[in-house]
Amino acid sequence: MEVYVDDMLVKSKEDHHHVEETFAVLRKYWLKLNPGKCAFGVSRGRFLGFMVTQQGMEANPNKIKVILDMGLPANIIEVQQLTGRIVALSRFISKFAEKGLPFFKTLRKVKNFEWTEECQQAFEDLKTYLAKLPLLVKPIPGDTLYLFISSTAQAVSSVLVREEEGNQIHIYYVSKILNRAEGRYPPIEKMALALVITARKLRPYFLSYPMGVRTNTPLKQVLGKPEACGQLVKWVIELSEYDISYLPRTTIKAQAWLTSYLK
Repeated sequence: MEVYVDDMLVKSKEDHHHVEETFAVLRKYWLKLNPGKCAFGVSRGRFLGFMVTQQGMEANPNKIKVILDMGLPANIIEVQQLTGRIVALSRFISKFAEKGLPFFKTLRKVKNFEWTEECQQAFEDLKTYLAKLPLLVKPIPGDTLYLFISSTAQAVSSVLVREEEGNQIHIYYVSKILNRAEGRYPPIEKMALALVITARKLRPYFLSYPMGVRTNTPLKQVLGKPEACGQLVKWVIELSEYDISYLPRTTIKAQAWLTSYLK
């Protein structure tokens, strides 16, 4: 049973005594349900704005449809609406910051709105991507989770996965547009920043599971240098509370999404 303010989700691997046990817990804590908002014995349902299924978590199709049905933004307000809608889906979007960067650049030009060819291409690419968003899964207790990170001149990104029989199963995407100072970091420090940002965003996962960072960069050596100074020292201290290991990237079985992600 998971409770978030006034939303509740109850899951069972077996339906035997499922309802009885649920109501026993509710009575124990003096909780009451609104019958009109309850759904029992379902294999999927909306929870906290997402679709929860037996296989994992899907993006809310209504939120996707709103973007797919949008026409071209004609002013700053409509671009703000667009960015707000895609931010709500960001955990499902690989390299979200890079995909949305043209829109965020446009927001800086409040007085001189211009929908550029770059914005148009990004808008079309976004709609194509939203039409086939990945299913996200929940980690299994006892698992080691794995993190793939990447960086560009303007953004850092990561994807958290669990590995099963050589395949990577998505859990969460994280991405951030770099500010001017971060954009001047050396490439290896940008990779370290990607790890730090992900650890902050997904702190509950980092506290609960061993993490394997799959990278072919000397990230371990950089973060392990005794002479590290400045920003790196702060990051080393911040990451020290987690169980993190650094592993080489291995050959991935026909995972086109990951090949594209690591480019």
